[in-house]
Amino acid sequence: MSAHVLILGGTTEARRLATALSARPGLRVTTSLAGRVSRPGAVDGEVRIGGFGGAAGLADWLRAHRVTALVDATHPFAELITANVAEAARATGVPHAVLRRPGWDLADDWYPVASLEEAARLVPRLGQRVFLSTGRLGLAAFAELTATQFVIRSVEPPEPPLPQHRELVLARGPFTLADELDLLRTHRVDVLVTKDSGGAATAPKLAAARALSLPVVVVRRPELPSDVRALPGTDGVLDWLAGIIPPGGSCAADTCP
Repeated sequence: MSAHVLILGGTTEARRLATALSARPGLRVTTSLAGRVSRPGAVDGEVRIGGFGGAAGLADWLRAHRVTALVDATHPFAELITANVAEAARATGVPHAVLRRPGWDLADDWYPVASLEEAARLVPRLGQRVFLSTGRLGLAAFAELTATQFVIRSVEPPEPPLPQHRELVLARGPFTLADELDLLRTHRVDVLVTKDSGGAATAPKLAAARALSLPVVVVRRPELPSDVRALPGTDGVLDWLAGIIPPGGSCAADTCP
C-alpha cells in the first residue's frame, strides 16, 4: 500500500517539501492549510483546508487516513498548532518531525523581546512611525498606542482591534530589498517591529532597516516541545523520511500505521 505523508503547511518550506515528495511515484502527499488566507498559493499533491479540531481530532485523522509520517512545517510562531501536532503524534505513534528554518542572528540596534505585548511597551521609546511587520494576527497588542503611527502590511485586511493611527498596505511577498527600502522611505518609518520567522524570503526588510540605521524590535520565537525532532530545512526532512519510507513510496500492510 502507498505510504502517506501529511504536511502541516503554510510556509515556503512546506510547499517545497510537497513538491519534492509529490514527484515520487507511489507516495501519497497531503498538505493541510489552516485556511486563514482566502487565496493560498498553489501546492503540489493533495490539499485539505481547515483545522482538525485540536490534538484529538488530528489523531483521529491520522488513523483514518493511515498516515505514515507527519511533518509540521507551520510558521515558527504557530505555537498551539505545533503543540497539538506533537500530542497527536505521541497518541498515534506516527513518526513526526518539525521543519523549522533557523532564526536570524542578532544584529546591532536589534531589541529582542519575548512577546508582542513587550514589543508594544518598547516601541514608544524608539520611534513614532512604526512598520508593524508581524502578520495580521496579534495586532491588538498595539491598539492602545494612540500616539504612534503604524504601517501595517498584510496579505488580507486584518480584523479589529487595531491601532487607531494606521496605514494598511495590502501586498503579498516575497519583497526585494528595493521594495522594502521604498516602503520605509515612503512612509517615513523610524522603527521596525517583526517576528523572528527566519528564512531568506523575509530578510530584505531587515537589510533595509540596517541600511537606513533603523532600530528593529524582534519578537523571539517560542520554544519547541522538548521531545520534538526539529530539522532545519527541506533536505533534512527528506533525509529523515528516507529512513521511514522505502524508495518506491509503498510499505507493507504491517509496517504502515
